[in-house]
Amino acid sequence: MNRTFSTDMVILGGGIAGLWLLNRLRQRGFDAVLLEKSTLGGGQTIASQGIIHGGLKYALNGVLSPASSAIAAMPERWRLCLQGQGDVDLRGCRVLSPHYFMWSSGGYRSRLKTFLGSKALRGRIDALSEREYPDFFRNHEISGALYQLSDFVLDTPSLLMLLAQPHRDRILRIDADTVQTHVTEDGKLDCLTLQSHGRTVNLRAQRFVLCAGEGNGPLLQQLGIAQPEMQTRPLHMLVARVAHALPAYVHCIGDSFGMTPRLTVTSHPDPTSDGNSWIWYIGGEIAESGVQRSPEEQQAEGLRQLGAAFPWVDFSSAQWDSFFINRAEPRLPNLQRPDNAYVSAKQNLLITWPTKLTLTPDLSDSVCDELDRQQVQPQAAPAANAEDSTTLSSCFDFPEVAQPRWEHLFTGA
Repeated sequence: MNRTFSTDMVILGGGIAGLWLLNRLRQRGFDAVLLEKSTLGGGQTIASQGIIHGGLKYALNGVLSPASSAIAAMPERWRLCLQGQGDVDLRGCRVLSPHYFMWSSGGYRSRLKTFLGSKALRGRIDALSEREYPDFFRNHEISGALYQLSDFVLDTPSLLMLLAQPHRDRILRIDADTVQTHVTEDGKLDCLTLQSHGRTVNLRAQRFVLCAGEGNGPLLQQLGIAQPEMQTRPLHMLVARVAHALPAYVHCIGDSFGMTPRLTVTSHPDPTSDGNSWIWYIGGEIAESGVQRSPEEQQAEGLRQLGAAFPWVDFSSAQWDSFFINRAEPRLPNLQRPDNAYVSAKQNLLITWPTKLTLTPDLSDSVCDELDRQQVQPQAAPAANAEDSTTLSSCFDFPEVAQPRWEHLFTGA
């Protein structure tokens, strides 16, 4: 059975970028549909550490770079959303930590980098006295300095569920292997043909928006679009189940010449614990250099570095895991890191990468600005197959929200 539906906007990709944009577009009166091939947020989003950061790690050389400037306003913008006063209503989203911290070791370069970063971001970073230390650091002798940042940490599954829940009828799980794209001679994407539950569904729209992260690469290839190109930068992330009652949320700044924090640690509720253990999720330089290590080597390096950094924590019974994840972004000369969220218009297609979780609102701004520039307005979608009551949402299932790897990792499930 063949059916054709028309809508204003089709978003391809159900990570944080696509879900946030779906909320923004529907607020603006557009009839928007989001297509997801697997689970919502199952790629880069669920692999992120949930840190809404203000650019400190891009200012450790004392220079407020374009990346730092673009990100600086993001924590406050997200906080307004958490209060129900921002672009998207995030009231009810779980906040794992209202603050994030930066800790220098006692080494010269570590202290210099934190000092320069604090000067570059004056007003958004506070040096703490011992009596102001968070519980995790309190009553322990630590060298160097501890700073409180404007950053904070969200529970990513909670965020995804909150963004998706109001739009269940417009979020569709599709079989990516059966998707056909129909492109006109002048390069315009005319229609998507989808297969679901024995039906063939043709989907037309004013605009199609690629928000699929790493999935944008195959989509661009299928559409015959050579520019923009996608690049990926791999990470080897670490996970540890740690028997310690207090969570850690901290950048550990090392003595290397590099500007990436040596360790970036977030703590997440342990699904198997009554509160006496946490799941530590570790990125930073160890994740970047760790792409050259085997999982066994990476986990051993994690034990070595964490044990040296936090001698008051007992890691002897910790359970470890590690996995590889790619960060997808537009390809820049010399594989440089993008400073901002990225949006490029091609015919009736918008190609996007948020580049960082914290820049998601900026990405939606850029998409909305581009639609305004093109003078795209909401239109009433004509009903297809008026002889029956079939709706677009009735042709597809709703995708599940992705869960972190550790939800079943240490449970034996």
